[in-house]
Amino acid sequence: MKRKMKVVTSVVTLALAVNALAACGNNSPSNSQAPSAGAATSAATDTITALLPPVSPNYQKNFDQMANDFHAQYPNLTLKIEPASWEDVTQKLDTQVNAGSPPDVAFIGSDGISKYVDQGMLMDITSAATKDMIADYDQAPLDYMKNGKGLYGFPAYMEVHALGGNKEFLEKASIDWKSIQQNGWTYDQFRDAIKKGVVTSNGKTSTYGFVFATKGVASKDYLNIMARNAGMPSPFTKDLKYSYTSKNYLGLLKDLRQLIDDGSMPKELSSVDAGMRWNMFLTGQTMITGKGLATFENSAKANNAKIKANDGSAVKNSIAVDYIVLPPPTFQGAKPSYTTVVDGYVTFRGKKEPTAEHKANVVKAAYFLASGKVAATTNNDLFAAHITQSGKKAAESMKVDRMPENVAAVQNMLKNATPARPDIPTDLGAKAIKLETEVIVPKFQALIAGEITPEAMYDAVKAAAIQTFGADGVVKD
Repeated sequence: MKRKMKVVTSVVTLALAVNALAACGNNSPSNSQAPSAGAATSAATDTITALLPPVSPNYQKNFDQMANDFHAQYPNLTLKIEPASWEDVTQKLDTQVNAGSPPDVAFIGSDGISKYVDQGMLMDITSAATKDMIADYDQAPLDYMKNGKGLYGFPAYMEVHALGGNKEFLEKASIDWKSIQQNGWTYDQFRDAIKKGVVTSNGKTSTYGFVFATKGVASKDYLNIMARNAGMPSPFTKDLKYSYTSKNYLGLLKDLRQLIDDGSMPKELSSVDAGMRWNMFLTGQTMITGKGLATFENSAKANNAKIKANDGSAVKNSIAVDYIVLPPPTFQGAKPSYTTVVDGYVTFRGKKEPTAEHKANVVKAAYFLASGKVAATTNNDLFAAHITQSGKKAAESMKVDRMPENVAAVQNMLKNATPARPDIPTDLGAKAIKLETEVIVPKFQALIAGEITPEAMYDAVKAAAIQTFGADGVVKD
């Protein structure tokens, strides 16, 4: 969505066909259900800028309506939205940040907050957000928008990174997907299951048991999602020791390589990007895909409808698929700790300290986008869980066609979601990201390509970690 949702929505936008949002007149602001943002500290006119990518398939189509509704709610304020793609939003944001004039609000992943805090370009809204605003949110996702003692925006959704299965293929392989949704599965159980999903003919594999997008930086999603379930819910332990020097990390690397050696995953896995693995899933070339998000069910249904209607825009050679949400397996006896994606509206500042009036206005805009009807509509478009009381209330009148078992599976995974870690100092977080970019990602790419062994990758990561954090700053077991 990076992961997260970013990859997902760029892929599924092509396949989704959802009803357009109902038009809302200025006399009925889109967030009328949200708690009041408080009286304006000044009646002076002000403009709030927002850099927004295609958060959901229909999101950017409604920018004019969002701006109009915001102005209707706050007649002295203007919301100026700059659209971006998932491919260029980070570049646009960094260019503006480096120039000292970032947007007031930008939609980014919560994992990027530490980076901009470290640069001194985020605006702490702890004192500007009203009690009603804070009370509107579920606590867990709100915590992801914090760093240290500061609050740097409002979350849009909290979704869990899952896997996705083809219902027909799962049942043909005698895999009890309903039990797995509720009870999870171990690595050994997962390994045996995906072996059953492999279909070969004349020595050629037509269907793999499992395919995960791993090309380029997407490989870190695969590794991180599985690491959470291998006893390493964060790159740092609670006492701030770097955790990927643990023996569990080496065990995980061996397990992930084993799935390829089994023939359950393609030997060319390192070349599979997000679009390719989704096409492989829709064309019956894999039983289980990853990473998966709840919105993929919607994407599969949209493609099914196109197949039924003989619509030429359906994915070429695709088959009808009932998408099943599945949890990632656990490794080495670890407890489940499912990776969550919390993205949201992050509040920025320029080189100069903003006035109290402008700060309050930025908070109003960020909250408007992250709550009430705007949030309900966006999250329904994504099949994402609602995380505000105002959003839940607004969603009551919106119909969403979801498989009940998938809804329950997501909720069950959220009960074991990886908690936020706002206690990790920004300098440590920045060092971990640098180590991941320069060492882990290229080494993992080499591992899944069969160019190095799990032991060689582990030794390289351990050496780099000791060099970065010191011998006393890493886990020793």
